[in-house]
Amino acid sequence: MRLSQRFGETLRAAPGDVDVVGHQFLLRAGYVRQLAAGIFSALPFGRRSLVKIEQIIREEMDRIGGQEITMPVVHPAEIWQETGRWYQIGDEMARFKDRAGRDMVLGMTHEEIVADLVRRDIRSYKQLPLLVYQLQTKFRDEPRPRAGLIRVREFVMKDSYSLDLDYAGLEEQYRRHYTAYFRMFARAGLADVIAVASDTGMMGGKLAHEFMYLNEIGEDSLALCEDCGYAANVQVARFRKPEPAVASVLPIERVETPACPTIEALVTFLGISAAQTCKVVFFTAAVPAPSEDAPEAVRTVLVMALVRGDLQVNETKLGNAIHARWVKPATADEIRAVGAEPGYASPVGIRRAGVLVVADDLVAASSNLVSGANEPGFHLRNVNCGRDYTPDVTADLCAAGEGSGCPSCTGSLRVARGVEVGNIFQLGTRYTEALGATVLNAEGQAVPVVMGSYGIGVGRLLACVAEEYRDDRGLILPITVAPYEVHLVSLSGRDGDLDAQAGQLYAALREAGLEVVFDDREASAGVKFADADLMGVPLRVTLSGRSLKAGGVELKRRDEAEARIVPLNGAVDAVRETVQQLYAAVAERVRDIPYPD
Repeated sequence: MRLSQRFGETLRAAPGDVDVVGHQFLLRAGYVRQLAAGIFSALPFGRRSLVKIEQIIREEMDRIGGQEITMPVVHPAEIWQETGRWYQIGDEMARFKDRAGRDMVLGMTHEEIVADLVRRDIRSYKQLPLLVYQLQTKFRDEPRPRAGLIRVREFVMKDSYSLDLDYAGLEEQYRRHYTAYFRMFARAGLADVIAVASDTGMMGGKLAHEFMYLNEIGEDSLALCEDCGYAANVQVARFRKPEPAVASVLPIERVETPACPTIEALVTFLGISAAQTCKVVFFTAAVPAPSEDAPEAVRTVLVMALVRGDLQVNETKLGNAIHARWVKPATADEIRAVGAEPGYASPVGIRRAGVLVVADDLVAASSNLVSGANEPGFHLRNVNCGRDYTPDVTADLCAAGEGSGCPSCTGSLRVARGVEVGNIFQLGTRYTEALGATVLNAEGQAVPVVMGSYGIGVGRLLACVAEEYRDDRGLILPITVAPYEVHLVSLSGRDGDLDAQAGQLYAALREAGLEVVFDDREASAGVKFADADLMGVPLRVTLSGRSLKAGGVELKRRDEAEARIVPLNGAVDAVRETVQQLYAAVAERVRDIPYPD
């Protein structure tokens, strides 16, 4: 491609509201343009990079037996109603009515559609196992799009779905995806991605992993142990809790605690540790309230979450413990309506109608904690679970933090930030049971197909590569993802002969099978070199009067400081050799990482 004919242009500066450097360079280099919040166009350079990522994904999916299909973006609401997710998913699902008044959905994922295909086309266990995948547009109406392509509303996802007769088959396909994902990321240049245990969320199922690119731009917090390799999203991370001290249960004592609405103020006033207190955090939540007429019905309740004062409530764990559709902080009026007092609350003596008391297992096992008296300026000493109140649910509610004890060894956890670049879910039979997607097994019995679901965001992966491979001048993309392999720069000035030589070199490079972008613009050397650095093509080839006087053409890798001169008649071979070296360097980082036993 000739840059003089390129659609789109480079920018000397990024828009002022863009704070992620990799995305700044994608904008400035003319890879993408923003249409609206979380909605982007891919310009020619960006599209070429995205297609290369898609091809890597296709090759690795085919390698594990995948068959590519394409499913609709627009779905009838009925199929989402059959599985119940129509009622469970909030405003992030884009709903609309067609001209006939029928409820419709813009697809945000395709589990329902795959299960529908299965119930139509799969009849016998002899047709299993199967693996289908697609690269398809999704839409999720994110409330807070951020970081360019990291969190968007419209995006292309590779979503694949394994179909098996039993859970042993699901486990095998899950393991294959685990290894294939690491190969995909390494081939795209992200060789330092890690897999962490994660929440199954709206997808459901019994097990999930997220693949995380460790970087401070990430919005996920990860709990990691350097000693044993334990890794989990903080949303679900377990940690080794301290053993509560054994003590005789003492009688409750009401004490005056003026101006002590926080744990910090309370421990200072009473001269105790935060571990001797019970922290109360209030939420409202929608929890299941099924009936024969309305199996998907929910009710809104006030949730009183109890954790020890030196720990924090994990909202994901809380939501999972009570099977909530959603959880959000409660207001002061909602708290007072049940007889509790913000800052001085306790489960002792409140009105329990419409309230769920959920205690962390450490609180339930601890003796003689200090908790609120539900009256401003007063607390209760020696509050004991089981004697003074009975929780509705007892579970692990606490968030792992920096320095928490590792649950798998004697080490400590550190907390790091990460960007989720992929996920895998063992769905089981949630969708196939709901939609009646069954097969006849060897005994002639109808059994639901066992499903897995596996996703990768293509644009997000490009954004992470751009963040990983850059310097202060622009992108330094891996050759497997870069839109072109070679950036040819002609500095001919008014020299018609040199212009002709540059055109001949461009043609020769293309004839040799190389992907070349040719900067044939009438611009200064400074502008051309600055744009070449900004665009991040791995190898720059410069033909100029100076290079010819020095012996030929100048070759410079974008990731190296020094250039070298090669003879003009040997330039094509030298370029081809360098390009092969760049591909080999990426290939050396690709490993078959097995699923951990």
